[in-house]
Formats: sequence, C-alpha cells, structure tokens
Amino acid sequence: MFVWILLIIAFVYLDQITKYLAVIFLKALDTFPLIQDVFHLTYVENRGAAFGMLSNHRWVFMIISTVGIIALSIYMFYNRRESKLQNTALSMIIAGGIGNMIDRIALGYVVDFFDFTLINFAVFNVADVFVCVGCGLEVLYMLILLVKSYKETKAESCAKSPSPEENPDKDQQTQ
Repeated sequence: MFVWILLIIAFVYLDQITKYLAVIFLKALDTFPLIQDVFHLTYVENRGAAFGMLSNHRWVFMIISTVGIIALSIYMFYNRRESKLQNTALSMIIAGGIGNMIDRIALGYVVDFFDFTLINFAVFNVADVFVCVGCGLEVLYMLILLVKSYKETKAESCAKSPSPEENPDKDQQTQ
C-alpha cells in the first residue's frame, strides 16, 4: 500500500508543480502556441467542471470529489492485492481528484492550461489527464476481467459437456 500512496503523492506533486509553472509563466501571456492553431498552453481559471459547466458551484465539486476520493481510497485499501493495473488506475484517479481539490480549496478555481485549439476542446490540466487515463485503465482492467471470466466459463462448460463419443444418443438426434 505504501507504494500506491507514494505514487499518489508523486502524481499530485506533478499536477501542482505544472499548475504553479502555468501561473508563473502563462498567466501574463494568456496563451503560448506550441503548435500554432493546434496545441497551445493557455492559462484558464476554471470555476466550474469540465467545459466550465456549473460555474461557481465549487462546493458541489468539493463534496462529490471528497466522497469519490474517500470511496476509491477505501476500495483500493481493501483490494490492494488484486491488480497492479487497477491500483495504478485508482491511484491516478485519486491523485487527479486531490490535485483539483487543492486548487478549489486554495484558490477557489482550478488552473487549466492544456489547450487543443484545433478541435476547440476544453482547456484542461495534468490532474484531468490523470483522471481520464486512470478511468481508461480501469475500463481496460474491467475488460480484461470480463474476457478472463468468459474464457473460464467457456472452459468449464466445455469440460462439463460430453464429447460425441461419450454420448452416442446425441449423434442419433442430429441425424
């Protein structure tokens, strides 16, 4: 469990240091094109959720985030020996939630700066990346479990069903 706690701390630190750098270097610039009209670093103070939805309702996000962080942490603690993939996914989701929670508590808004101008997508940050990648890894983990369960069920049903040599009546029924 100690490794996963360290990983969460490292992810939160990475998120917070990138936001700090965005405040120091981007706030005065407004936007800095890395690839003109494709990908910019743009300083945004997001007072809502994704795409600025529910602006100025930070207490709603703080409550939902707190409940989610606690629930995932408890789940991870009790199931920590299950899967490294799932633990990595949950660590990323928890860290992303904590990273954005720190901004909401300390600043009243979340600092965002990744801006895909090509597709007019919402400006986001490292914490958002952790949450999205973590969710993707969790979906991958569930798909792996689903396929594994399907294969085990299929293997069990094949082992239980008699072969044609063992059940001559079945051959006569098909003819």
